[in-house]
Amino acid sequence: MNLKEHYNKLYCDAIEKTKANKYQIDNLIDSPLDSRYGITLLTRPDTPVKNKIQEFLTKLRTLEPNQYFYPNTDLHITIMSIISCYSGFNLSKIDTENYKKIVLQSIAANSQKFTIHFKGLTASPSCIMVQGFIEDNSLASLRESLRLNFNTSNLEQSIDKRYAIQTAHSTIFRIRKPLLNTNTYISLLEEYKEHTFGSFTVNTLELVYNDWYQRDKKVQKLYTFPLY
Repeated sequence: MNLKEHYNKLYCDAIEKTKANKYQIDNLIDSPLDSRYGITLLTRPDTPVKNKIQEFLTKLRTLEPNQYFYPNTDLHITIMSIISCYSGFNLSKIDTENYKKIVLQSIAANSQKFTIHFKGLTASPSCIMVQGFIEDNSLASLRESLRLNFNTSNLEQSIDKRYAIQTAHSTIFRIRKPLLNTNTYISLLEEYKEHTFGSFTVNTLELVYNDWYQRDKKVQKLYTFPLY
């Protein structure tokens, strides 16, 4: 996959929908009845990169204060959604040790650290994402190993059921109310379309039990895995 082309297509589609006021409002983000939980293997940007993201979000907040802005604690990159969030799932349904073993097995053959470069923005009709780029195939190899090992197990999993993850993006903003001014919203996105947010080395992965939005207060860290 050509990541730059993929990100650009997502962005252009989202901008066209936004210009036509066909953006999507997330009606569940504030709902106390939202019971969607799952299991995710993820990593997190370092503090300098997170702070650069917050600089952009601060500007966006002045234009659209009613929207949902990811705090530093919640910023992440999904390595693999192992059990996609669904209503009614909880940890009593699985033995987390078995999931830990498969992640360790997958990492054993793909344990090298890798670097993610955060440059530019992409979007969907409902959210904004920072574009992540990787210089080599380290992440792709790790994901293939995870797919193989989970698909040959008898554990509950939903890998690739929604889509086959290939990017290294981070969602930073969601639309939860009607936009106040679509033109100024789009103008700020255009201003940051190629903005450099920084690079960081991924040397730790986390297996977490999480809600749909990866909110820190609802996330339970299960295991941490070092990369070397």
